[in-house]
Amino acid sequence: MVEVSPSILAADFNKLKEEIKSVDEAGADYIHIDVMDGEFVNNETPGFEMYEIAEETTDKLIDTHLMVENPENWIDDFSKSDIITFHIEAVNEETARKIIERLHELDIKVGIAIKPDTPIQEIIPYLEDIDMVLVMTVEPGWGGQQLIESCIDKVRELREVNEYINIEVDGGINLDNVNKLKEAGANIIVAGTAIFNSTDRKFVIDKMKE
Repeated sequence: MVEVSPSILAADFNKLKEEIKSVDEAGADYIHIDVMDGEFVNNETPGFEMYEIAEETTDKLIDTHLMVENPENWIDDFSKSDIITFHIEAVNEETARKIIERLHELDIKVGIAIKPDTPIQEIIPYLEDIDMVLVMTVEPGWGGQQLIESCIDKVRELREVNEYINIEVDGGINLDNVNKLKEAGANIIVAGTAIFNSTDRKFVIDKMKE
């Protein structure tokens, strides 16, 4: 089953509640919150504000993606999320294990994200203890980029390693390339521009789920 997680980074911030309601009603499975600190990535987002608005606006699952340094310090602020994903590049093994343990204590699902240049071997030791791997298909930090085609092979490689782990993909995904990612093994699709710039958001979400 393929699920869709619209990234509200691409929404109109001047009417964010209405934007979230729109994709909720259009069939979104998750609401994807991009949290950027201006350090791990160059950009900075009002992540907590987006998270609070989403939390009070929708009953859909909150999918929080921490693109931050020291993600262990951000967990409690986003503790009503249904899943929190942190970057393997931002932690050492000891910290990764502590974050996983803390999220388990809070009954929050655990995701680990990898950048396009990070080999999947970096996250294989954690697969038995987490719920999802987020494969970035662009360099994290801003929206509207083109998908890096080589990341499709990374999805396929990861799916061959683990048949059951949720594989989320994020970056440059649209109706022209989403099938390649699904065929490679991705089952959670993050899309921002492709959904929020569409005049028929339900159509886009439905097609991505097919």
